[in-house]
Amino acid sequence: MQIFGVDIGGSGIKGAPVDLDRGDLAQERCKVLTPHPATPDAVADGVKQVVDHFGWTGPVGVTFPGVVTGGTTIRTAANVDKSWIDTDARVLLGDRLGGLPVTVVNDADAAGVAEMHFGAGRQRRGTVILLTFGTGIGSAVFVDGVLVPNTELGHLELHGHDAEKRASSKAREDHDLSWEEWAERVQKYLAHVEMLFSPELFVIGGGVSRKSHKFLHHIEGIKAEIVPAELQNNAGIVGAAMRAATGS
Repeated sequence: MQIFGVDIGGSGIKGAPVDLDRGDLAQERCKVLTPHPATPDAVADGVKQVVDHFGWTGPVGVTFPGVVTGGTTIRTAANVDKSWIDTDARVLLGDRLGGLPVTVVNDADAAGVAEMHFGAGRQRRGTVILLTFGTGIGSAVFVDGVLVPNTELGHLELHGHDAEKRASSKAREDHDLSWEEWAERVQKYLAHVEMLFSPELFVIGGGVSRKSHKFLHHIEGIKAEIVPAELQNNAGIVGAAMRAATGS
């Protein structure tokens, strides 16, 4: 069974048909740059461009980098334009895609659902926290496999700042940090999250997951197991398609 997944990020909008039997992309993904300013209309145009690239005519799952309530309404927009707040994203995107059925989900929640079913978190019990490091830091928290949605742990305060301003992948690039220097910031962030939630497992996702060999070995003093996401930066696309398949 194939369903289309789209992952809206602060820097790119990417998508592809997903083979839900394998938990992998059925075709090579299409990616366009996230427009700036990332207004609802401009981003919707980008989503349409990605979907139209494949001539897709079925259900579409879409991730959003912020809190999504009721599967429709956007409540936060840290890394896209603030005009997204209170937007009914399902209606907006459905209209832009010519009436295709659209399901909208928080981006990290989607990635977490995919990793728990097909990737690094499968068959893991207890508390599992997936963290996506990209333009910001997204989070997905699972307790015995059940998602606690919209946790937004990237906005925990760390040394007087939003954690994602200090420890996201973008922060590493903006501050020209070495992998070891950045790992020290990530370590402090993980220690803070661990103090609050005591997880058994951290799954490190986002685009940086494919470079885990450059920084994970520098992270010390964390009691939880730390592993890279197995689906890497495709997890959001896969999770979006999974949610669209169930219509939730």
